[in-house]
Amino acid sequence: MKNKKNRIAIIAVAALVLVVGLFVGLYLGTRPDTHPGSKTITIEVTHKDGTQKTFTYHTDEEYLAPVLEKEGLVQGEHGQYGLTIHTVDGETDNWDAGEYWLYYKGGEMVNTGVSQTPIADGDVFQFEYSAGGEW
Repeated sequence: MKNKKNRIAIIAVAALVLVVGLFVGLYLGTRPDTHPGSKTITIEVTHKDGTQKTFTYHTDEEYLAPVLEKEGLVQGEHGQYGLTIHTVDGETDNWDAGEYWLYYKGGEMVNTGVSQTPIADGDVFQFEYSAGGEW
């Protein structure tokens, strides 16, 4: 009886290790690639009133959030999904009124947060103030 319980426990542990290994492999295989080294990126900001500003940054960072924070372009709060941006270039969103900041890369909406968005030399990001709940 003891041998049977030990075998079941060993099989259960082996199955658990296999499942965890599969999830780790899936994560590592599907996460966006980073680009180490020196790079130049451009940030285009469109404010609520339609005015636009362009910022150019030179960085060794691999992800977008640290660049934006270090340069003081954005402020927000850090949570379990990374940085949630509330202020860009001094303008703060108004969630209660359905207004927030959207961001794009090369004109396409990005489906990761800024903390998970890798950057490459020459990337252009756009931050746009969205008033009235538009996507």
